[in-house]
Amino acid sequence: MSASVRVTGLDELQAVLKRAAAEVPDRGEKVVSKGALAVKNDARDLITGYAHLPHYPKSIGYDLDREDVMTSVATIGPDKESRQGPLGGILEFGSVNNQPLPHLNPALDFEEPKLADAAGDLGVELLT
Repeated sequence: MSASVRVTGLDELQAVLKRAAAEVPDRGEKVVSKGALAVKNDARDLITGYAHLPHYPKSIGYDLDREDVMTSVATIGPDKESRQGPLGGILEFGSVNNQPLPHLNPALDFEEPKLADAAGDLGVELLT
C-alpha cells in the first residue's frame, strides 16, 4: 500500500516568506530605532533636574547599526565626548562616594516589553 500526500498553498507560503524576508531589515530597523528613541528620551527625563548635572541629560543619545542583513542594534547611553558624558557609569551604578541615580537601566526595562510587542506585531503583520 502506498500513501500519498497532497500539499496546497506552498507557492503562496513561499511568496509570503520571500516578501517578509525582503521587508524585515528596513521595517525591523524602524522598530529598533523607535525603541531606542524612547529609551533615550525616558533616560533623559529620569536624570533631568539635578542642579549638578545640567549638561548630562543632553549627552544621552543612541547609535543604530546593522550587524548583518537581518539584525539591527541600538547602542544607547551618554556620549563620553559630551559635557558630563563621562559621568554615565558613576551616575547609573554609583561609587564609593556617590549613590546610584539609575536612569538608563530603568528606561530600558520600561521599554523592553513594548519593543518585544512591536517586534511580534511586525512578524505577524509580515506573515499575514
